Amino acid sequence: PLGGVIARDEIYEAFAGGRGIEFFHGYTYSGHPLACAAGLAALDTYEEEGLFGKAAALETYFENSLHALKGLPHVVDCRNLGLIGAVELATRPGAAYGTRAFEAFEKCWDKGVFVRPVGEALAFCPPLIAEKKHLDELFGVVADVLKGTA
Repeated sequence: PLGGVIARDEIYEAFAGGRGIEFFHGYTYSGHPLACAAGLAALDTYEEEGLFGKAAALETYFENSLHALKGLPHVVDCRNLGLIGAVELATRPGAAYGTRAFEAFEKCWDKGVFVRPVGEALAFCPPLIAEKKHLDELFGVVADVLKGTA
């Protein structure tokens, strides 16, 4: 694992009180050379395979495919930023919040497609290696599931 923390000064001061330069957390792998090497290797792979460029080239196709779900049963909103998107669903009357999205997630999973239920929305964030055919399958299954969801 490799990570970082960014915080506003007032939050940092509340925790650190000026006693150091980092949030003390005591993880045994902090700054571990293997984690750093893996992070650098990942950055090299992104560059060598042009993954950010591929993602940028797919952005409009993703957006159009996602927003094509507007008008399907129970769809309240579609939104995205780059290759991150969500379809917000209407809450089923008399049911707990998130029930409809979780049901759609389960049906998509049964059809071999993974979407994340987040509250009453389905979240999408395909890997940077995704191609148009993968998006076609993803959004095709989601559309079929939404058409059959009560």
